[in-house]
Amino acid sequence: MGYQLAYRYRLYPNPEQRAELAKTFGCARWVYNWALRLRTDAYYGEGRSMGYAETAQLLTQKKKEAETAWLAECSAVVLQQSLRNLERAFTNFFEGRSGYPSFKRKRDRQSARYVGTAFDVRDGRLKLAKIPGTIKVRWSRTLPSKPSSCTVTLDSAGRYHVSFVVEVDAKPLPKLNRSIGVDLGLNDLVVTSSSDGEVWYSGNPRHLRKSLRRLKRAQRSLSRKQKGSRNWEKARRKVARIHAKIADQRRDFLHKLTRKLVDENQVLCFESLAVKNMVRNRNIALSISDAGWGELLRLVQYKAEMAGRTVVLIDRFFPSSKRCSACGHVIDNLPLNVRCWTCPECGAEHQRDANAAENIRRVGHTRSRACGDPGKSSSAFMLAGSDR
Repeated sequence: MGYQLAYRYRLYPNPEQRAELAKTFGCARWVYNWALRLRTDAYYGEGRSMGYAETAQLLTQKKKEAETAWLAECSAVVLQQSLRNLERAFTNFFEGRSGYPSFKRKRDRQSARYVGTAFDVRDGRLKLAKIPGTIKVRWSRTLPSKPSSCTVTLDSAGRYHVSFVVEVDAKPLPKLNRSIGVDLGLNDLVVTSSSDGEVWYSGNPRHLRKSLRRLKRAQRSLSRKQKGSRNWEKARRKVARIHAKIADQRRDFLHKLTRKLVDENQVLCFESLAVKNMVRNRNIALSISDAGWGELLRLVQYKAEMAGRTVVLIDRFFPSSKRCSACGHVIDNLPLNVRCWTCPECGAEHQRDANAAENIRRVGHTRSRACGDPGKSSSAFMLAGSDR
């Protein structure tokens, strides 16, 4: 079974290429916003829906007009892909995966997508349609196959990247007789309890917390600059670089952590969390966002699917922390500040997170066995919050 993955690399265009890429980003952004306005006005003004085909025909006419003849300076493939991106955004909206598409801004992340013959990799360098010369790429790893498309991006920190979409085959890992329960937390990002009795604490690097003082200082400096001035742009770029470094550190840590979890375990049991609801608590919202729980679960699920592992999601209302893993007794109340407690029924002493991880593992492993051989495929099950 094949999977589509994105391989991202750093780009180093020269000044002439940066100028042409800026024109390309601007044209792609303009076409996206123009089509979004057309489709919105058609629905609310005329009561009809416009699709990709109609907007593509109108774009062809738009490129022939004198006022927008500058669109022809950009690759036609990039403009068509902007319309397809908008079509995908509307599909996600109608299927409930995202909100209504919003207009793109110049200060946000810029992107342009190339498909087919509009791009090529020549002698280790990237060739893009209507971009002079070839662009230097820092090849941090080898592409596993020929890419079907590539997306060139410019982030707010001024860095250029290219993401190649490639087709790769699944490489199932050898089966293991080992399952773990994973409790997500803030003191330790994950606490695991395995079937062989081992308890492991991952720690929490708190990348945002460690850079918060430097970030606040940079943001205060930005607030004192006149918006639009050169000094304002320098200060804005400095703030963006700090945010980019924090995001890179968090992404790197989560990738390494999830790779370790998937490689060493056959069944991985997690508690499903309503992160969007939890960040409404302003006392812990920053810490939850810094931890990246949602991204951790996403990475585990796709890596487990490719490796032939099983991911089990336990219902969020399952009393994993309040239930004694020794006798099954459930206590009435367990405040967050209580990290250790003693079962009043059997007298067993528990560390809060380790006890929750063990309860999650037992329920999840039982469910995975009931649904079949967990080594055959990677599946995700939603378990009812029962007290069994």
